[in-house]
Amino acid sequence: MAKSKTSKAAKTKAPVASKAPAAKAPAVLWKDLPDEHDYPAARDYLQLGATPVQVQALVYALKTATLVSKKAKDILRAAGLPLLPVDNPHVAADLLKIRKGIALSPILLVQGDFRAGVPAQIADGYHRVCASYHVDENTGIPAKIAPSTVTS
Repeated sequence: MAKSKTSKAAKTKAPVASKAPAAKAPAVLWKDLPDEHDYPAARDYLQLGATPVQVQALVYALKTATLVSKKAKDILRAAGLPLLPVDNPHVAADLLKIRKGIALSPILLVQGDFRAGVPAQIADGYHRVCASYHVDENTGIPAKIAPSTVTS
């Protein structure tokens, strides 16, 4: 039986390259309440798809709603909206705030209706949702949600 010739170097394990620890994504910080200017922005958006009476009722419902936490990925899916790229100017501005540790304003949503094929509406905060998603798709985002059934 012939001895196989194996070099001593081949018998020793090659050193494993150590991986530098991945840079930890910054935590997304959130304010306790939406900024006051978020409500007029939501009103402007909602006026594109609802009557003045409905808009008034929805904005009131948003102002009086309790904050809840929803994942970034779920918000985008429920709204049927695409993830905006990091180079979108508004997303980039929110990502810069996140890196600097500046708290973002909670978002304002109008509930959709899956049975009727009606998506949720991000009345204000689409860019903040996308920026948060880029940090971590499971980021919990504080949101005020108005029911879509509000009519007066």
